[in-house]
Amino acid sequence: MGVRGLQGFVASTCPHVCTVVNLKDLAAQHRSRHPGCAPTVVVDAMCCLRYWYTPESWVCGGQWREYFAALRDFVKSFTAVGIRLVFFFDGTVEQGKRGEWVRRRLKNSKEISRIFHHIRSHRQQPGRNMFFIPSGLALFTRFALKALGQETFCSLREADYEVASYGLQHNCLGILGEDTDYLIYDTCPYFSISELCLESLDTVLLCREKLCESLGLRRADLPLLACLLGNDTVPEGVFESFRYKCLSSYTSVKENFDKKGNVILAVSDHIAKVLHLHQGEKKLEDILPLGPNKALFYKGVASYLLPGQKSPWFFQKPKDIITLNKQVITVSSDPEPKQDVPVCTDPESQQNVSMCTDPESRQEVPMCTDPESKQVVTMCTDSESKQEVPMCTDPESKQQVPMCTDPEWKQQVPMCTDPEWKQEVPVCTNPESKQEVPLYADPVSKQEVSMCTYPEIQEKLPVATDSEFKLEASVCTHPEIEQEDAMNMGPEIKQQGTMVSDTEILKVARTHHVQAESYLVYSIMSSGEIECSNTLEDELDQALPSQAFIYRPVRQRVYSLLLGGYADGVSTCPAVKEWFVYPGNPLKHPDLVRPLPMTVPGGTPSLKMLWLSQEPEVQVRRLDTLLACFNLSSSREELQALESPLAALCCLLIYLFVQVDTLCLEDLHAFIAQALCLQGKSTAQLVNLQPDYVNSRAVQLGSLLVRGLTTLVLVNSACGCPWRTGEFMPWNVFDGKLFHQKYLQCEKGYSVEALLEQNRSRLARFHSLKAVVCKACLRENRRIVARAHWGTHHTGRWGRQGSSSHRTDSGHSRSGQGQPWRDQGPGNRQYEHEQWRRY
Repeated sequence: MGVRGLQGFVASTCPHVCTVVNLKDLAAQHRSRHPGCAPTVVVDAMCCLRYWYTPESWVCGGQWREYFAALRDFVKSFTAVGIRLVFFFDGTVEQGKRGEWVRRRLKNSKEISRIFHHIRSHRQQPGRNMFFIPSGLALFTRFALKALGQETFCSLREADYEVASYGLQHNCLGILGEDTDYLIYDTCPYFSISELCLESLDTVLLCREKLCESLGLRRADLPLLACLLGNDTVPEGVFESFRYKCLSSYTSVKENFDKKGNVILAVSDHIAKVLHLHQGEKKLEDILPLGPNKALFYKGVASYLLPGQKSPWFFQKPKDIITLNKQVITVSSDPEPKQDVPVCTDPESQQNVSMCTDPESRQEVPMCTDPESKQVVTMCTDSESKQEVPMCTDPESKQQVPMCTDPEWKQQVPMCTDPEWKQEVPVCTNPESKQEVPLYADPVSKQEVSMCTYPEIQEKLPVATDSEFKLEASVCTHPEIEQEDAMNMGPEIKQQGTMVSDTEILKVARTHHVQAESYLVYSIMSSGEIECSNTLEDELDQALPSQAFIYRPVRQRVYSLLLGGYADGVSTCPAVKEWFVYPGNPLKHPDLVRPLPMTVPGGTPSLKMLWLSQEPEVQVRRLDTLLACFNLSSSREELQALESPLAALCCLLIYLFVQVDTLCLEDLHAFIAQALCLQGKSTAQLVNLQPDYVNSRAVQLGSLLVRGLTTLVLVNSACGCPWRTGEFMPWNVFDGKLFHQKYLQCEKGYSVEALLEQNRSRLARFHSLKAVVCKACLRENRRIVARAHWGTHHTGRWGRQGSSSHRTDSGHSRSGQGQPWRDQGPGNRQYEHEQWRRY
């Protein structure tokens, strides 16, 4: 993460950049300087997951009760000294960083292979040097922090940008994280989470001013340095030859520095002694070998500019016009945060990237003027303005492009009708190709290519509220943050229309997303693209299919619910792009997955009913819809009769055992027994629990159940929260070590009484839960039998000689297709009799 090599360079070459500080003392100083203002630390939560996960066991599926206790201690340490915490989580993977995301996922897959090799060889968990965070940790951490009363947000773009923006605009005490990008952003101080001592609140301050002093640079030079060295936007190899030339001409190479350190010093020296000489006189592309990477490089530099900031490296012409790689960027010279932000125009393609402008400025920004076609498209940035905008006329075709005026924003954009989406989307016409290109339009702000993270929306919408967290989803979250991604100029970023045209529903989905109350819903509805990171799955175990495939039918029904995917049995919306990591997937392209129809008693309700209605009877409709997503409508009465949180767990177990043939009766016993025994155990008892050894199949089963819980979060939020979120949080229904212990006891033939630790009060509940699961599975022609009763068919598959163990929801086994799960290409798998293909 961050700038390549900078972390090691600072630690080895510039140790004076790192200063030990005490956050309690800094908070006291902050209060004296700003009376009445609570000192606030904004936390990059994704950087802190490894620090927070302190339980010794991590391979069995997660020690969730211990983890929740660790989070509670973390929060208490700060609140005890009057420090307010604000947490940010990554909510999306930006298109320009998809390649980096893929690279890391493939690297993680290799690490997971080594983990399972160690488990099979030694029958124990690997050392902390091979530590891999449990599946779903980031998602469940969001809900854990909200349960602890903390302000928790999910980003609409790269989280580090929103963290840096929040820290700057709210005059925060500092940023807590572990990402060298925070040394590059010109924002509040940056503290290291890895160096934090929770008892004393001592940590290390990484000072960007001292870094600049060591390198002979100014703070405004740091984004330039970061892109020349390589970061998540600009690949390291792009400027490798340039760095080599800098190193060869650098006269102060020190033998005791490593090569990386010398490269950083050499590039910094080139910036200070060469580039500074031409600054303001020559364009950056004239003094750097940018070549075909100009747009990408400028985008990388601009990605570090926070609201109200500008870069002196953008060569300025009169009227505040900056020319970048045949692109025009208009900026304001006003240094205050409320200012116009750049407009990027490519005169060759005539595609415009319109920017969000402060409504109080009441200034118009020209979007696109082509001297050959004479086309002009002007945008009114004041939401209250009544000014009309001329239509766009092509002098060659003499045809006018119709303009659609949005009644809320009063702005006009060319429109076309997409036959696939059955909706109108704004377009930009390229005079060379004569093709109309759809522009991305954010239905919330009504602006083209809108990347504004927290638009200023002052209204509240009635929504389904989780009574546990006392949450109300209001649309207005951070009106202070108004700047958009000003430099979205890379041609690799393809503009898209949203998947849903209902702006009211999208506002609600966006709000739930930002306030970290939902999972994947807004991504599905806005971009039609989702991702899921690595899971602890053994690629050599052919008997258990990947969680990506097991839960796919559920996701497909959610797509149908969110996108209105079926009419008269025919799909009416585009496929959703799934970036899911599973063994054998090279992640070169997303999987295109189309919605599946589902049957809800009484008909599928609308999202407005599910999300906005306050009528008591709608709660019944919400539950009906949730069960329909799992194809479990027939089990409604049995599940409703169960106590919380066991109803949610049983729903998941029924679905799992229907889907996967190679789950046996012993597996069911282990799942149920651990859930019942968990309710009677303290955190200390769980800490001291030690399974006899580690079984690779049990490891995968633990991860499989936890991924099921994350799927349940998706379904529950899509259906308007018929179940309280806390009912299926893992700290209430699952403990990795406890499940492992019960699994091993089942392998050894322990009786049910022994599994339940001779607690007779649990026995009746055990048989009741088991009966619900077995009865529901029988309805789908799935009979759960003990492993000892398996015939050669099951034994063969268990021995990884047969075919897939996956079942469709109709109960027909996928067996006999001739290839194991891991050997089938994604294009060969079918779901619900519908072929799906690679994108």
